[in-house]
Order: sequence, then structure tokens, then C-alpha cells
Amino acid sequence: MTRGLTGWSVLVTAEHGGNEVPSDYRELFVGHRALLDSHRGWDPGTLDLARSLAEKLGATLFGSTVTRLLVDLNRSAHNPRVFSEITRSLPRVERVALLERFHRPHWDQVRAAASRATKLVTLHLGVHSFAPVLNGQVRTPDIALLYDPTRPLELELATLWSHGLAEALPDRVVRRNNPYRGAADGLTTALRRRLAGTRYLGIEIEVNQRHVRADGTFPTWVSEALGSTLTKVLGIAEPPG
Repeated sequence: MTRGLTGWSVLVTAEHGGNEVPSDYRELFVGHRALLDSHRGWDPGTLDLARSLAEKLGATLFGSTVTRLLVDLNRSAHNPRVFSEITRSLPRVERVALLERFHRPHWDQVRAAASRATKLVTLHLGVHSFAPVLNGQVRTPDIALLYDPTRPLELELATLWSHGLAEALPDRVVRRNNPYRGAADGLTTALRRRLAGTRYLGIEIEVNQRHVRADGTFPTWVSEALGSTLTKVLGIAEPPG
């Protein structure tokens, strides 16, 4: 890459890594087991994938196993969709408590880690998965990379990485900013407002949930392809085993 920069600090997050409900909130979810188990309750496969990528890349990992139906860690605190239909009607004091207990600590930790590497470029990989069919529409990508096309380094890295993935996975569909826009509200978008584009790159990985296995994980080809192609793009060696 023609970035003119000396090195990378890689940060991996999984905001929707589980569908757990803390004991003091279980009454809210009585009768909602199917909803919790659906794509609206969590992003299956993502925490395991995030751990694998963090290990391959020698990266710092921050993940959550609490259901996003309680509070969505990939929405800004002011976004009405940070709360689901289960928690939106709670009294304001209880919604604020949810933000303080779950949302703020995650955002503060990731923000601090992204800001810490002052002599390196922070590459933040947000790991997510998406439903193969939504509102009757079939979503064709197998893997997608989301980024802000107005930030030159993100555009360059996402372009090179997607080309590498397409070459490594000729029988899979690799897309950019599809099925979601990379500049929509979320943690990476919020961090872009605070950190210069020469020092912070936020790329969200989206994997189609049709590939999730019975044990709730993705097959190894997903992490192997993502890790090996990104390593080549960044020009870094695999961390020692």
C-alpha cells in the first residue's frame, strides 16, 4: 500500500457476539426465546471468528456476549435503535443504566485502545454477520467489507483486501458496502469523527449467516481467508505460534 506510514496496530471487536441476558433482566425476555435466538438477538459466529482473527493478527480483542436486544453496542447512545422493542419503553433512568453498564464501557475501551497507538496506524476490524434473507430479499454476498469511501486509506485497504479475498475464494461472493453502508451509524463511524483518517481505519467484516455451522461457528475457511489475505495486504508477518 502507498500509505507512507510505518506500522499497524490491529484491534478486533465483536459487538454482537452472544445472546445472553443478565439475570436481573431476564423477566423482560420471558416468552422471547425465539427472538433472542434469531439474528435480531445476536450475530452468530462472530465472537469465535473475532478471536481467531485476533490470534492470527496478534491483535487486541474486545467482545460482548450480551444480547443486542438489551442494548446495541454498535449504535450510538443517542440513536433510537440503540434500544430494542424490549427495552425502548423502560423508564429513562433504567435505559441510562443500561448504557452506563454495557454500552459506555465497551465504547470507552475501544476508543482508548484505538487512540493509544500514537506512532502506528490503528486498523479496527468490527466483526459481524448478517441474515441470508431479510424482508423476503435474498442477500447474495458470502463476505462483505464495510468502510467509509470518503476516507482514502479505508478505500484503498478495503479495495485491495476485497480483491485478495475474491482471488482466494473464487467460488464465493465478496462485496464492499453491501448489504450495509460502511458509513452508517455505529462504533467505527463514531471513532472516525474523533480520529484522523491517517491514524484510524475502521473496517467492518460481514459474513453471511448461511455459513454458520450447527455449533454456532463459521467454518475455518472464513477465518483463514480473512486472516491470510489481510496479512498480505498489510505486509506483516504471521505472529509466531
